[in-house]
Amino acid sequence: MINLKTMGLLGSVAMLAVTPGMAAAEWQPRKPVELIIMAGTGGGADQIARLLQGLIQKHDLSPRPFIPINKPGGSGAEALDYMRGKEGDNHTLLVALNSFYTTPLIQDGLDVDVTEFAPVGRMALDTFLLWVNTERENITDLDSFVSEVKGTDGWRVGGTGTGQEDSILTAMMEAELGVDVTYIPFQGGGTVAKNLVGNQVDSTVNNPAEQIEFWRAKNTKPLVQFNDKRMAPFEDVPTAQEAGLDITYFMQRSISGTAGMDPEAVAWYQDLFKTLFESEEWQAYCESDGLTCDEWMSGEDLVAFHKDQLERHKQLIEKVGAKAIMSE
Repeated sequence: MINLKTMGLLGSVAMLAVTPGMAAAEWQPRKPVELIIMAGTGGGADQIARLLQGLIQKHDLSPRPFIPINKPGGSGAEALDYMRGKEGDNHTLLVALNSFYTTPLIQDGLDVDVTEFAPVGRMALDTFLLWVNTERENITDLDSFVSEVKGTDGWRVGGTGTGQEDSILTAMMEAELGVDVTYIPFQGGGTVAKNLVGNQVDSTVNNPAEQIEFWRAKNTKPLVQFNDKRMAPFEDVPTAQEAGLDITYFMQRSISGTAGMDPEAVAWYQDLFKTLFESEEWQAYCESDGLTCDEWMSGEDLVAFHKDQLERHKQLIEKVGAKAIMSE
């Protein structure tokens, strides 16, 4: 039974959605549910998956456990191929980020149509920020960052994977700012953040969750955020547009089921994740870590969103060039 006071749900409807015996909840998991994560440990997707898994367990929202499994290989291709092989399985979910779009577009041989996956729910839109180590006292804004990059031979940018969101954003910055950098891929955003603190890379475009503890410890500092508006807790950090950089880019955080998943199972998962989305704990996490979580999206609306983002990423790849994104 869900504790309404603890979860902070918006009325009894959300509670009924996960109560046995209701129409949408007649189906229930009969074995452990795999939460497949398209990136490595410590990054934003990994943190979100484990937070959701913990809330499901804490509030007894499922008769079977949810098991987070990282499959970061090939910039998420490993995860997508695994999902394809699980077609029709009712106990496998994907925790997706923007490599959900970029990896199938760039890796022609993957042959995965992500729009066929079951649209469970979009949990958030996440922020990208440009980060440097606080030891770089001469870098205080975008202009001083550009000057430093242009004056440094082999400026190193750390990012998650190759041919996915971090490398796309890096290529966009290279084109807009007229700079040339060396992109260094890692398997997860958490590793990227640690390498910035250790000065193994010179800058990153981490999401807040990946850098926020280092920021609070004053190890790293953000210069711009790639939103159309300033987000908490970074109200003092200008948007890229405010800093004169014509880039707006966000990370989607969504949950998908396998292609061919039974409709009853899809409905059960949609109810479950909507319950989580509306909880005080999830909304508090979004506020503290700079995510936009003001609109729940699932079903056909989510399919339409994915199709729109696929087209947008196709255009971005064409604009900056696949070679630049792949760091060739």
